[in-house]
Amino acid sequence: MTPITSFAGKSVAVFGLGGSGLATAEALVAGGAEVVAWDDNAASVAKAAAAGIPTGDLRPLDFSRFVALVLSPGVPLTHPTPHWTVELAKSAGVEIIGDIELFCRERRAIAPAAPFIAITGTNGKSTTTALIAHMFRNDGWDVQLGGNIGTAILSLDPPATDRIHIVECSSFQIDLAPTINPTVGVLLNLTEDHLDRHDTMERYAAIKARLVRGAETAVIGIDDEWCTAIASDLDKLGTPVERISVQRPVANGFYAEHGRILEADDATVHEIADLNGIGSLRGDHNAQNAAAAIAAARAVSMSELAIQDGLKSFPGLAHRMEGVARVGKVLFVNDSKATNADAAEKALASFDRIYWIAGGKAKTGGITSLVSYFPKIAKAYLIGAAAEEFAATLAGKVETVMSGTMDAAVAAAASDAAKDGAAEPVVLLSPACASYDQYANFEKRGDDFRAHVQALKGAKPLVEVQ
Repeated sequence: MTPITSFAGKSVAVFGLGGSGLATAEALVAGGAEVVAWDDNAASVAKAAAAGIPTGDLRPLDFSRFVALVLSPGVPLTHPTPHWTVELAKSAGVEIIGDIELFCRERRAIAPAAPFIAITGTNGKSTTTALIAHMFRNDGWDVQLGGNIGTAILSLDPPATDRIHIVECSSFQIDLAPTINPTVGVLLNLTEDHLDRHDTMERYAAIKARLVRGAETAVIGIDDEWCTAIASDLDKLGTPVERISVQRPVANGFYAEHGRILEADDATVHEIADLNGIGSLRGDHNAQNAAAAIAAARAVSMSELAIQDGLKSFPGLAHRMEGVARVGKVLFVNDSKATNADAAEKALASFDRIYWIAGGKAKTGGITSLVSYFPKIAKAYLIGAAAEEFAATLAGKVETVMSGTMDAAVAAAASDAAKDGAAEPVVLLSPACASYDQYANFEKRGDDFRAHVQALKGAKPLVEVQ
């Protein structure tokens, strides 16, 4: 835990008592703050009270007694409409912040030189965060990994000069962190997302930009116009910027070329890493993740050898291009996290001979945007509610099997792929759909795929994930 001593003796309202909210309340209490915590869910309030957190309905209270409202990131701050606690806090002139902001203030108070890497972007945040953490852990550092990747930041050990915090940040968390100032801030990319919470793309981009604007060194992917503009703005402010790209060379920074990551310093270019043969870092999207991780590690003075060792030993993340097993020459890949066509595109682009398991609860647009990848697909095995829609899109272009369920899809795909003459046919679960028609979440779906694959005769599991 990181006790928040910077609020000792001060009255603080906390709203939202899920995992991160409960950790926040506990950290404030441990640091000596006078806390009143509440949630619209009675069970969450009861859990907090049982943990010794002072609770109470915030509606009837005079908000002017509080120095801050600490809001959980899942609670609407501005859109579609501000939560009632937000309205009360604003009316009383009380600042509204989140757990990332509390961490940043505590770091400045107790260990301002403690290394802190924060990562954001529309896509690739979790893989990049996990990769950076793995590289530093592999190099012998005391690594504290958390934030949006799963462990609440205030559940981690406190900042210290001999300890590095590596934290994934969502736009919701950054919106509640007005003074975020990491040692290295990473902004991978920006595409339209979460506009129900941020209203416009301009506002969404401005929130994401806050993370790198406050950084000592900014690492920014420049393969979209939004991030390119942000990098240019930081140049004008004098912030050191390391640009990364998988589409073109950069004059200063890191770029990918045929699976190699090259470091450019004006006229000098040299290879810093080769991703070819690293299964957990297949595809251009992972080349971007790796380039960002390398740039972040270099900014904290990690050696090239340590970087290379970290990349080669990275196990990857479950359900994200996860190599599950091999049966003979057939590779089975679990990409259950691909819940829309944009995500599935990255997987389809990474292989040449694909037996594709797809379907579930379809997103708007279905798979029409993936037509250019259809020649790579030897056969498609459709499951879930989207099967009929996807079959219509694939008709006349890709041979299709209406499998219905995961067990049938895995069995049929495995049998067909085993007869393929290609050097490495791939059975790929990349559904391009949400999971809710058949599974509670994408993790359950991926677990089911993995279980059926590993039950196949001759299956040799791959140890590729963490």
